[in-house]
Amino acid sequence: MIEALKSDEIAHRFGGRFKLCALIQRRLVQLMDGARPMVERNGRSDLELAIEEITQGKLVLEFDHTGEIDPREFLPAKSPLLKGEPIEE
Repeated sequence: MIEALKSDEIAHRFGGRFKLCALIQRRLVQLMDGARPMVERNGRSDLELAIEEITQGKLVLEFDHTGEIDPREFLPAKSPLLKGEPIEE
């Protein structure tokens, strides 16, 4: 199962290894939280299921290009990245 990840083809299909890894992680969390698998379990782990779903094309990675990111959600108020200045709204 993990052999499928050795090929660059699957990584290119999703825009690179980072995006593929993000998709695997998101699906793995869903499965661990009780989501139904889209393929037969057949004694496989949640990680193996997520990878199989991806290789079979049952999952796609969608990115919301219109989404706005507010750095205040991720950085402390006095972060040097914010230079201590309030963010204009």
